[in-house]
Amino acid sequence: MKYNFNEIEAKWQKYWRENKTFKAENNSDKPKYYVLDMFPYPSGAGLHVGHPLGYIASDIYSRFKRHQGFNVLHPMGYDSFGLPAEQYAIQTGQHPAITTEANITRYREQLDKIGFSFDWSREVRTSNPDYYKWTQWIFIQLFNSWYNVDADRAEDIAGLISVFEVAGNAQVNAVCDDDVAVFTAAEWNEYTWEEKQLILLKYRLTYLAETEVNWCPALGTVLANDEIVNGVSERGGHPVVRKKMMQWSMRITAYAQRLLDGLDRLDWPQPLKESQTNWIGRSKGASVKFKIDGHDEFIEVFTTRPDTIFGVTFMTLAPELDLVKTITTAEQEEAVESYIEATAKRSERDRMADVKTISGAFTGAYAIHPFTEEKIPIWIGDYVLASYGTGAVMAVPCGDQRDHDFANHFNIPIKNIFEGVDITEEAFADKDNTKIANSDFITGLGFKEATQLVIERLEAMGQGEGKINYRLRDAVFSRQRYWGEPFPVYYKKGMPQMIEAEHLPIRLPEVEKYLPTETGEPPLGNANVWAWDTDKNEVVSNDLIDNETVFPLELNTMPGWAGSSWYFNRYMDATNENEFASQEALNYWKDVDLYIGGSEHATGHLLYSRFWQKFLFDRELLPVDEYAKKLINQGMILGTSAFVYRVEGENKFVSKGLKNNYKVQAIHADVSFVNASDELDVEAFKNWRPEFKDAEFVYEEDKYLVGREVEKMSKSKYNVVNPDDICEEYGADTLRLYEMFLGPLEQAKPWNTAGITGVAGFLKKLWRLYFDDNGLVVTDNEPSKESLKTLHKTIKKATEDVANFSFNTSVSGFMIAVNELTAHKCHERAILEPLAILISPYAPHIAEELWASLGHAESISMAKWPEFDEKHLVESSKEYPVSFNGKMRFKKELPLDLTKEEIEKVIMADERTQKQLNGRTPKKVIVVPGKIINIVG
Repeated sequence: MKYNFNEIEAKWQKYWRENKTFKAENNSDKPKYYVLDMFPYPSGAGLHVGHPLGYIASDIYSRFKRHQGFNVLHPMGYDSFGLPAEQYAIQTGQHPAITTEANITRYREQLDKIGFSFDWSREVRTSNPDYYKWTQWIFIQLFNSWYNVDADRAEDIAGLISVFEVAGNAQVNAVCDDDVAVFTAAEWNEYTWEEKQLILLKYRLTYLAETEVNWCPALGTVLANDEIVNGVSERGGHPVVRKKMMQWSMRITAYAQRLLDGLDRLDWPQPLKESQTNWIGRSKGASVKFKIDGHDEFIEVFTTRPDTIFGVTFMTLAPELDLVKTITTAEQEEAVESYIEATAKRSERDRMADVKTISGAFTGAYAIHPFTEEKIPIWIGDYVLASYGTGAVMAVPCGDQRDHDFANHFNIPIKNIFEGVDITEEAFADKDNTKIANSDFITGLGFKEATQLVIERLEAMGQGEGKINYRLRDAVFSRQRYWGEPFPVYYKKGMPQMIEAEHLPIRLPEVEKYLPTETGEPPLGNANVWAWDTDKNEVVSNDLIDNETVFPLELNTMPGWAGSSWYFNRYMDATNENEFASQEALNYWKDVDLYIGGSEHATGHLLYSRFWQKFLFDRELLPVDEYAKKLINQGMILGTSAFVYRVEGENKFVSKGLKNNYKVQAIHADVSFVNASDELDVEAFKNWRPEFKDAEFVYEEDKYLVGREVEKMSKSKYNVVNPDDICEEYGADTLRLYEMFLGPLEQAKPWNTAGITGVAGFLKKLWRLYFDDNGLVVTDNEPSKESLKTLHKTIKKATEDVANFSFNTSVSGFMIAVNELTAHKCHERAILEPLAILISPYAPHIAEELWASLGHAESISMAKWPEFDEKHLVESSKEYPVSFNGKMRFKKELPLDLTKEEIEKVIMADERTQKQLNGRTPKKVIVVPGKIINIVG
């Protein structure tokens, strides 16, 4: 009976689908286990063989836990809002919903072909109104919350308003904007409605404020830092500039310390935790206020080294600070404006990464040193960012490389901190009124003591204080796009108001164009029916706006990370129409036990989602404040690219071995034109592109050989391998096993289709243990000791390997086991039934077929994981090498429980011994039980 993998795989995929084999229950007597994949954005290109790597690993583990008796939740969905679908809509006029649906259909087909055990009844799509209804609802909860520092948690804004009404805000300890003025209860109660709304925006966890953003004019939208590469947009390569815009932001900074502390409780990769730690960027130091000569304003800086304050010789401000224009002198105005304009064209990431370029402009203004009262020139430089700290630094050239390079470049003095700085006696009078005449006091103190003394003096002067600072900035939450979640917000007298939860979702309106309006408004500005009627509680025509009962709706949409910040909780109760998830489901599943995904999400999705989780926990909507106990970053499967070599200036290509004879340019060729021997199908290549149609090819030995290089698998490098092709030619089980066999899960490894044949051969060999040409050959005979030993050795290894996520070594173990059982001519049910279970997480289709052929009516996924019995690995006999005068002549297997005398008696009676002695009497017989036998003649 032949192993027909195409037929078998289609059969079992249909069975799983029709029988809902992998549907998880929200209540079960079994222990729960939740395995999660980072859900994909469904692009038009579909999956290549690199994409399923993490999914295969999570699927193996899910199936393994089912075999161990767990109620396993293993869901899948789609992060289906985003810029690519919108850009395609702009180019073609086709609605993003149509292309997204087509892409999801394609992804689903591909995922099903690989045989994943997903619970598809829980599928979520972030662009589905039934889903984003709850994203909007969470936004409303954030808007209606503030962060109470004393309680160290988010609380209802209504409680804060109550405090304002009876006590004002003087005693309120909150995370809020820096410019909140102190007011009494009487003053609060006298404020107008608009004034109260403006004050509350300074406290809300999601708020509206003017923010410096990455603006991409070509795409007409704000971009996150991780959407920018080398100063241009990742999508399309368009220029990006810094620009101030009124934006929604999330007050993630309120959670900075908790986000740091929570990392200690997570079993996540250390490099990922370090990325988040660095991104949050906690530092301890001092806030120092420098007065500005001739101005009422001051410059506030944060420094981790307040003890170096005597080395300050200039100040550097971020060019985009409003203060710059206020203090710049008329003589320096032109130079400063020119520099600000140039800086706006560089992204924050580029400015942070660039340590070589030195540029800046002098404002003409001077700060006053708080202790020496010296005048310190104020410069602007793009190595200082408005979004980090206060957007200003006190430059100490003798202690900081960038400050030193800047000072050298512009001939600014460099002062040694300990070189006789004169201090006014009043400035450094200590509590006992002892005078300190100069900075020499620092030389006699340690860092901590000197720092503390400087902070004390700054506090006494009212020009500073000790402070903990974080690099983390509040997250911009607005996007000038169409294809995203609409905000549940309308504007009354210019103030944002939330739509009541019972009227959600606020659905995306239809628009004729997906580009910004001619007046620069976001794409939703093109909608004609986009106003909120507070009487009817519905979206109505813009023509009805009267700002009394009908108001304009928000024109921005939410960013891509909105929907991905909570989807793992929705999976717990995905079809609930009344709640984002029921408390019953949330309390049962609680959190993700295993999360697998790419390391590129370390400081984006994984940080924002932890923030939302902690917020929802604070508001008693979730039972835990961290959602994923264990996380694994899978490595990347790399493509093996193919290169042809074009002679520069000619339409001529030379074979790889001849390229050194010419001046050539290497060009990517589609790997589908190249065979396993690196020979190019020249005709296919010529027909690939019009410019290659008439190209000349120079061969070596009648062949055109390509060059090879391992790179990231990418459509642009033409090195993509389609998993559909592999499944068609070799089978999904072969694909699954091969991807695991390539190497450790966390490491990058190159794809080589030529290597897949070995895995395909292994599955055929496995099949032949159960079937021959005439059908099933499995017997109920007692298995041999050798076969039992092989089985239990494999059980032990497979169990340990899966638990340690060492899937590649498991595959090797299966290959060894099948080879050994083949050598034993093993066809016994007692061996082959448990073997099928062991292999089923990796190769589920063939395992199901074997299981059913053995007479089982239920899916193998319900079978209990085999138990390891150590007794089958305990050796009862030993194959002794029998030597004569130190030379081994033959081997003999003997029981291990024989005494030395018994071993000697058996060996001496062996006819091979008699033949070697040829009638002689040996001088002695050396026997070491369990090791050697040596007959000395």
